[in-house]
Amino acid sequence: MSTIPETPRTKTAFNPSTPTTSRITGSHVQSSPHYTTTRRHSLYGVEDRIIIDPGSLIWKVGFSGEGRPREVFYAGGKSARALWGLKRATDSAERLEEDKLLDIRLEQSLRAVFHDSLLTDPKARKVIIIENPLLPLHIKEALARILFENLQVPSVSFASSHLLSLLAVGRITGLVLDCGNLESVALPIFAARPLFSQLRSTPLAGQRFLSHLRSLLLLFGTYVAPTSPGIANLPQASRSMRVPQEILTNEVLEEIKTRCCFVGDSLAPTDSDAGDNGPIPDDSVTSSDIDMPPTSDPPQSESEFSFAGRESGVSSQHDSSEYSVISTPRMGGRPQDRPPGNENRLQILADMYMRHSTATDLRLRVEPPASMANSSTLGYGTVIIPGWIRERTAEVLFEGGDVDEGSLAEIILDALLKVPVDLRKTLASSILIVGATSMLPGFIPRLHVELLRAISPPPPSSRQHTRSDKPPPPQYDRYATLRPLIPYLTIVNNPSPPAPLSDRAKNNGGKAPAFSPATMAWVGGSLAGALKTGGTEVSREKWDEADPDMENTDRSMSETPARGNRQVQQSRALQTPPMRNVLPDWTRLPLPVGAPSVAINSTSVGGSSQTTVVSPTSQTRVGA
Repeated sequence: MSTIPETPRTKTAFNPSTPTTSRITGSHVQSSPHYTTTRRHSLYGVEDRIIIDPGSLIWKVGFSGEGRPREVFYAGGKSARALWGLKRATDSAERLEEDKLLDIRLEQSLRAVFHDSLLTDPKARKVIIIENPLLPLHIKEALARILFENLQVPSVSFASSHLLSLLAVGRITGLVLDCGNLESVALPIFAARPLFSQLRSTPLAGQRFLSHLRSLLLLFGTYVAPTSPGIANLPQASRSMRVPQEILTNEVLEEIKTRCCFVGDSLAPTDSDAGDNGPIPDDSVTSSDIDMPPTSDPPQSESEFSFAGRESGVSSQHDSSEYSVISTPRMGGRPQDRPPGNENRLQILADMYMRHSTATDLRLRVEPPASMANSSTLGYGTVIIPGWIRERTAEVLFEGGDVDEGSLAEIILDALLKVPVDLRKTLASSILIVGATSMLPGFIPRLHVELLRAISPPPPSSRQHTRSDKPPPPQYDRYATLRPLIPYLTIVNNPSPPAPLSDRAKNNGGKAPAFSPATMAWVGGSLAGALKTGGTEVSREKWDEADPDMENTDRSMSETPARGNRQVQQSRALQTPPMRNVLPDWTRLPLPVGAPSVAINSTSVGGSSQTTVVSPTSQTRVGA
């Protein structure tokens, strides 16, 4: 039964007011999505910029003014595959194909940022891209092209990741080391100005860590196959084998790196040089089929004894956990199953690391490889990760001595050698470590120890001097000029700084805010976006004006007849798109101009010669 609406007999008070949180109907402009209160920067909340930190492996996205990213995701999907690498195809056709695939992946990632992660309209948001100083130009061009032409953003700004990381800790001067996925880059910054000419880099980074971890697990790890269906199951010893290569995917290796690995203390100098001075004696080499730890290991702690006897690794209280702890280290596989290449060298390293490792082994549940029969019905397999691998895989990042692949400590000291002398003390006392790889537990304290070891005097040379008539040549000391900086070497975000040796070290050591090293560049970008100082801004109008394709199209249409247009379009489709010069890039800046050119004019007046030096700014007359 329907009711008839009645007219109210009394007048209601009408108070006109403007709603503070209502959205405009039919418009793409909406309120800020991250302000939970009614207080906002602007009326419509569109001044909050989009901060994107596009790494080769992981992207971090969010709004300016926030203290953490909205979402952190793998750009290559769940497979944890990097979007680009350090190498590029040399053939033009292969390179063009790689660029097209890269454009597709970048477009998918950028659309996911706006439509899935942030739920905002890209046409109403300015974007700040946090770029690495060594970001390839074609990737930078592709990011700008997709943002302007596909997503129609109003403007894009590119800001240095090292500078933004320094701003996040409240400083404008310091030496920043970014240890990322593809490479580690050390960049000095003075008064908010990056000194790009003193930049130093090394490929020892996250990708090298994963490659080394894969090699060690293939040689020394153990894979326990799942139980067979039936009443009687085979024992664990019969199901143990070498780790199959198809199991160690990038996703599994990233999981092991982030949840299992850490950085151990520095080895003793006498033991760390054993691999260089010669092979370890036979009596100290542990056989590969021995399961018990060497007798030289330190005694087990009470917690380690509590897990003794649980060889299966699956107890009642650890059934629901993906990891379980076992007491004795196991070396996977039989000797005849291991690859012959580099086995002797890796075995020597394994014996040395096992003597200096107290970490316990871990078990990781993984899906069995597809090559095994009935793998879908057998459940999960188990990968046994030796404790010394968890602790000593990061040693590859601290091994120096190579000209092209210096250690992390060496590139920091090389950058200090390149800066002016009067800036060395200031930069050495303000070292900042950022990047996802630096989040390994114990990474920053170990790096401080490696800095002191690299800058210390080298050991005396054992080379015999054969010329008695001449004095022996001086020993090469690479960092002798930096040795007075030892009391001032300080890492500002060191979680456990050592005892300070100077006032500078006391005032700077460990004083940085407790931001995560992996998100520090994004936090700096969020701060810069809130302060409207996001670097050089490139608007969409400026991008359209600098389009080289329009000029080439007009020229080709005027010079080529109509029947040849199809051939011109096909030839242009096989060419790499031209670069635009509107994007800021420090590699395209001209070198600083030296002294102006001069012209020397010699004249003779009254028997005396006079020389006039003419320069663009002044004239000087010198009499001789």
